Amino acid sequence: QVQVVESGGGLVQPGGSLRLSCTASTSTFRSFDMGWHRQAPGKERALVATIAPSGYTNYADFVKGRFTISRANRKNTIYLEMNSLQPEDTATYYCNLRLPSGNTYWGQGTQVAVSS
Repeated sequence: QVQVVESGGGLVQPGGSLRLSCTASTSTFRSFDMGWHRQAPGKERALVATIAPSGYTNYADFVKGRFTISRANRKNTIYLEMNSLQPEDTATYYCNLRLPSGNTYWGQGTQVAVSS
């Protein structure tokens, strides 16, 4: 069983920045696709960004140019650097690890609130 744990959420003013972290408890972390999703109140969970073992990244259109996903394999950690945050970015952010089989492990989520 892989444990996925997010951290780094909080309250930030519009235009501000936050960095989320996600750590997974697996010795083969470097082999897996990782990603961030978010779910705002009353809305479905949506893909934010993904990063492949090769480092290839993919972003949702609504975060392109503002968010950056990265990984530090030696630390079993991925990051989501979020800049120019807006109230519509308010959501619970979830990290996931995806196995080649398609099975996915999710974290419990970390809350991000953007408000003045």
